[in-house]
Amino acid sequence: MKLLVINPNISDDVTALIEAEALRSASDGTELVVRTAGHGVEYIETRFEALIAAGAVAELIAEYTHDDGTPASDARSGSAVDGVVVAAFGDPGMPALKELVDIPVIGITEAALCAAALQGQRFSIIAISDRIQAWYRDCVERFGFGGRLASIRSINQSLNSIGSVQADFKETLLALSRQAVAEDGADVVILAGAPLAGLARDLEGQIPVPVVDGISAGIRMAEAVVSLKSGTHRGGSFAAPPVKARRGLSPNLDAVMTAAQAAHLSATS
Repeated sequence: MKLLVINPNISDDVTALIEAEALRSASDGTELVVRTAGHGVEYIETRFEALIAAGAVAELIAEYTHDDGTPASDARSGSAVDGVVVAAFGDPGMPALKELVDIPVIGITEAALCAAALQGQRFSIIAISDRIQAWYRDCVERFGFGGRLASIRSINQSLNSIGSVQADFKETLLALSRQAVAEDGADVVILAGAPLAGLARDLEGQIPVPVVDGISAGIRMAEAVVSLKSGTHRGGSFAAPPVKARRGLSPNLDAVMTAAQAAHLSATS
């Protein structure tokens, strides 16, 4: 199995954190192609920044997808990509990206929420900034978990570097996690965001409830969904977008949309 793992931020140091945790989490035999967004912002905190990132993620998915609609091909190795992991909490472009290709596209937020829901009734999210909370709440509601959210707690200090958040604020993040359990009633804690990838391993045993890492959950959930072989969206709300005039798209993105629409029309005609 081969997974395309996309960092929707433009930070290469965050991509390194993502790749390290993804490699630790992946099953034997799973190969990873880890890529960084070609345009956007250093790290996403707002709805608008997420909107920008969604386009960058779509371009990378298109780059690694054949124009005939079959699973993506990595030109560097020639083997198929079986699934995609969108590796930023808040899942930029999700769930709309599921309409683009016939392979599973999994966001780490939805994966982490599902993992948390399997381990407790209520969960709390630990985030890297106060500003990011509104976007995260929107995302939790969109995926249908709003009634199970105990709290979102976040760092309320300026960040020195997005790549060093774990080192700079480890004790703060630990304290926020413990407060979520003691004061908010969290049964599970989610350490949110790619900059916190791998921190759950470092804090093992120091938080009195299960702790979910978004990157780890994303990789494992993607592996599971790919292995299920459930089929593709040829109908319903995640079918390919209807055929209509368009312009200004990159050749890769235009080709992938054309292929998806052709496959849909063929299946429904």
